[in-house]
Formats: sequence, C-alpha cells, structure tokens
Amino acid sequence: MNGSQAPATAEELRGAGLRVTAARVALLETVRHGDHLGIEAIASGVRDRVGHISLQAVYEALHALTAAGLVRRVEPAGSPARFDGRVGDNHHHVVCRSCGVVADVDCAVGEAPCLTASDDHGFSIDEAEVIYWGLCPDCSTARSS
Repeated sequence: MNGSQAPATAEELRGAGLRVTAARVALLETVRHGDHLGIEAIASGVRDRVGHISLQAVYEALHALTAAGLVRRVEPAGSPARFDGRVGDNHHHVVCRSCGVVADVDCAVGEAPCLTASDDHGFSIDEAEVIYWGLCPDCSTARSS
C-alpha cells in the first residue's frame, strides 16, 4: 500500500461513515488506479496489496463503497459489472462492442445538459446514465485490415 495515499483513503472511508479496513483501503485504491475493472481484476489487485481476500468479501466491500458513493458501478447491457473510481460528476461511458473496453466520456456540452429531461415525470433528477456503443480504435483497425 502506498503510504502517502492510505491515510487519505482511510479518511475518505471514515468520512463516508465506513469502517476502515486494509481490504477496503486496497479495494478503493485498486478501483481508482484501474480502468473500469471487473470483479476478478479488482480481487486480484486487492490480493496484490493485502494478501488473500475472498471474492465474497470483495463483493461486500464493493457494495458498501458503491452505496457510500465512493465507487460507481457501471453495467453495460450484456456485460459484467465494472467499477469506476470517478464519482461526483455526471460523466458517461463508451463501450467497445467487440472487446468490451470501457472509457469515460464527459457530458456532451455545458453544465450536465443530460440532467434536463424532456419530461421528468415529476422526478427530481440527479444523475443520467448514457452509454455510447461502438468499436474501439484497436478493434476498428482489426476489422478494416
């Protein structure tokens, strides 16, 4: 565990009302340093930092971190859940139809215009989830060659 980051991460966990454990610190740092990682990749990253941890413990910690707003769960249709450490803004995602890679996309224009629905049906909207689908540069190149 990086000594300079662990105390700040621990403070974030405390600030969110969560108990600080080595596994939670490692998990939050793994998600933040990863790129839209799936469960297996997160578990592997946590194990590299703290040793053995069960997949069930990873699921439970991810659930707690997601509920606390420290991690964002991204579930593109037909794909396993991925976890994003970028929270607190209203960004979107682009997903490759071929290899499944996921990347962040900032909101289109201005101050989160997608939060203004054409008809909000009386809801108080605080988040919009847009997923763009296509082929990443590597898969596009592979298809055209």
